[in-house]
Amino acid sequence: QVQLVESGGGLVQAGGSLRLSCAASVRTFSSYAMGWFRQAPGKEREFVASISWSGDTTAYADSVKGRFTISRDNAKNTVYLQMNSLKPEDTAVYYCGRRALPSASSRGSSYEYWGQGTQVTVSS
Repeated sequence: QVQLVESGGGLVQAGGSLRLSCAASVRTFSSYAMGWFRQAPGKEREFVASISWSGDTTAYADSVKGRFTISRDNAKNTVYLQMNSLKPEDTAVYYCGRRALPSASSRGSSYEYWGQGTQVTVSS
């Protein structure tokens, strides 16, 4: 059973930064792509960023390009999301997911395991 535990969420003012972490419980962490998605109240879950198994390839939603950076440390079974220049519209519950394949992807249906989510609130 794969367990993903997110941390690092909180309340921040617009223009501020947060760093989210997602720790995985499995030794096969390095074999699979990971991703971050978010869900705002009343909206569907949407793609934020994804990273390949090696970290060589990343993908971002247009809305976060240039502000967010996804990275991973396979030795620590952890994926990160550095969020800079935060905006009120970034407010959401952020979820990390483990994909069933090694390549990065924005397709939520291709992720087979999810964390419980961490709340990010950006005040104006």
